[in-house]
Amino acid sequence: MSAVAETTEGPIEVIQVLFALHPGFGAQELCGPLEILSKALHKIHDPNTRAFECTFASVSPGVTSSSGLTIKADIDIKTAHEDLNEYDVLIIPGGDGVDDILKKSAEPLELIKGFAQLQTSDPSKERTLMSIGTGSLLLAQTGILQGLAATTHPDYYTKMEIICKDAARRGDLEQTDVMEENYVVNNARFELGEKLEENPFVLSKRPDGRRKSIARKGSNAWKESVKRRESNARRATLKLGGLRLITSGGITSGLDASLYLVAAMVSHESAQEVARVMQYTWNKGVTVEGIDV
Repeated sequence: MSAVAETTEGPIEVIQVLFALHPGFGAQELCGPLEILSKALHKIHDPNTRAFECTFASVSPGVTSSSGLTIKADIDIKTAHEDLNEYDVLIIPGGDGVDDILKKSAEPLELIKGFAQLQTSDPSKERTLMSIGTGSLLLAQTGILQGLAATTHPDYYTKMEIICKDAARRGDLEQTDVMEENYVVNNARFELGEKLEENPFVLSKRPDGRRKSIARKGSNAWKESVKRRESNARRATLKLGGLRLITSGGITSGLDASLYLVAAMVSHESAQEVARVMQYTWNKGVTVEGIDV
């Protein structure tokens, strides 16, 4: 597993992403985010500054999507559990296979729980858990959405609410706010800046137009944030130890959420460049709560 990208100015740490794939996953719920993350660069004109490295994990050596696409897993689930602390981001695609996972209480449910528990026990590291489409139903089933806000594919809002209510009864009765939004971000981490209304990430409603970017500038800003003692203390008081938790709606919402992830962890300019190259219009979602890091 490569940890750095070499540039003329020295090494740049690469953000490690783990995709947890299951039989019947949605092909576009994998391929869309993968394409965006693979194109993201710390320096938009330097191909040697790739920002993310992606790994596929599955219960079997090969896993097939609901549309027949077969992906070779890089690691099995057992190895994923063993190496979970090495990953900065865990992505859970949805798809037709989600119902079977819920019925059998199968993986990646335990992987999701393990990742969330890592953040709770060690809030000093910046971790992100993101679901695409009905992948959020798996997050809901584990109970980690209690006291937070989330969204899912529009056809599954009611099912999401039922699963969240069942999880609340099993847990401490905290409810989940199921929102009809493009994507929803909890425990965001970024520089808030002096003018909150100008921050492209702090949105109480959908933006009517472009907002000035005062997001992070420069490579490795996401790593520098974890070194600040006061930030770590504040994160520890948040739900799930400050785990950045992103849920998105349908397929294109997964693209939008992935662009948000690039903007938050690399730079807003990098996300805009990826969207430009893909000829895609980035539609913003909602940030429920964020802290200045």
